[in-house]
Amino acid sequence: MRRIIAVWVTKFLILIGRLGGKGGSSTPGHFALKICPNILKFLSGQVRDGIIAVCGTNGKTTTNNLLCTMLRAEGKKVVCNSLGANMLEGVVTAFASSADLFGRLDADFACIEIDEISAVKVFDHFIPKSMIITNLFRDQLDRYGEIDITVDYLKRAVEKAKNITLILNADDPLVAAFGKKTGNPCVFFGVGEDVGISLNETKEGRFCSFCGEELSYRFYHYSQLGDYGCGSCGFSRPEVRFEATEVNISEGLSFNVDGRRIHADYRGFYNIYNILAAYSAASHAGAELKDLQSVLGGYKPQVGRMETFFIGKPVVFNLSKNPAGFNQAISSVSGDGRSKDVVVVINDNAQDGRDISWIWDVDFERLKDVKAKTFTASGIRHCDVMVRFKYAGLENTKDTGDVLKAIEDALKTDSEVLYVLVNYTALFSTQKILKRLEGDYKSGKGGRWE
Repeated sequence: MRRIIAVWVTKFLILIGRLGGKGGSSTPGHFALKICPNILKFLSGQVRDGIIAVCGTNGKTTTNNLLCTMLRAEGKKVVCNSLGANMLEGVVTAFASSADLFGRLDADFACIEIDEISAVKVFDHFIPKSMIITNLFRDQLDRYGEIDITVDYLKRAVEKAKNITLILNADDPLVAAFGKKTGNPCVFFGVGEDVGISLNETKEGRFCSFCGEELSYRFYHYSQLGDYGCGSCGFSRPEVRFEATEVNISEGLSFNVDGRRIHADYRGFYNIYNILAAYSAASHAGAELKDLQSVLGGYKPQVGRMETFFIGKPVVFNLSKNPAGFNQAISSVSGDGRSKDVVVVINDNAQDGRDISWIWDVDFERLKDVKAKTFTASGIRHCDVMVRFKYAGLENTKDTGDVLKAIEDALKTDSEVLYVLVNYTALFSTQKILKRLEGDYKSGKGGRWE
């Protein structure tokens, strides 16, 4: 009876949250666990073909949702925490919301994004059949500390899961090392050629995980991702099962993998890794993926994943919450030949991390060569961003903590596109602003931006 009540409460709180304009993704799970502490163990045990966990610093939400979409296209019933609520309570919400009013779950698979620190707690409730690790970068210094702490949390989670199959990014030496350290069965994916986009940026994982020597690279793509090897102990990029070749990023993304050509009208080289990770996991789970092109063509990115609005001009909205993510967003901005404005919104709320010193590891200097009308610093820490702009040598800079004003002013210029780059707690509030402005424009109230 407690399980049924927990499911009812979850569904009721989700409804209340939606009526109040909130996602209702974590709080319902919190109360469900209070009512029935074993609710997640009970519901997850009803998944027929297995749970696929998705971990890693960047790309979890996109990878997880792509994987879910691929499996559903195969006719499978899938539980998914699609909004990205990836701590224990959010995972509980995903399962409880998918159950019927009697606490029964009809699901072939569960695709569950899990926060790296939370994985140890979540694995007390269920053990996934397989686990994707996308990449490992420095993120949220207040919470994670340096990257070796994140690696340790994931290692403990994998040890708890024992025989779980690991689906690993072979191009990230920190991720690939899990294959050698744990002894688990592994499936590797990666990009097998130099795409010519390497950046002069900090490589977080440039030292060998086994002997500590600095890795040498035949080529690299960004951060520490590439074709690496250790001259001291011999650790190197492993043999790859799902490898992208003949990569083209000039118009959307296209590449060969597993004997087929894949096309996706997405921005950002990093999305090749997201597609590869999802493809690898789906294939490993037995999916034939005959309608893959339709799946990729119909997939809509979640909030702030190169999301596009039209407010008199295209507005590209992207979540960039750490140096690696920001540098990839800057690559997208730099690669767009249109004249543009750029708004950067940085907050330092608890979920962002109070320490924003990481912005000094972001390669803002690359924006000096961008055809930009204005660069605007906004958000709670707009003054810090302005200082970073100054030391990056950017011109035509503006400064306002008011995000609405920053966006409206940028819309008034004669540029062809506006990029809005935000960190985590600015994500949903900025999206609401953009949705409202887009609605105003479509209803004929947007003349002041033309």
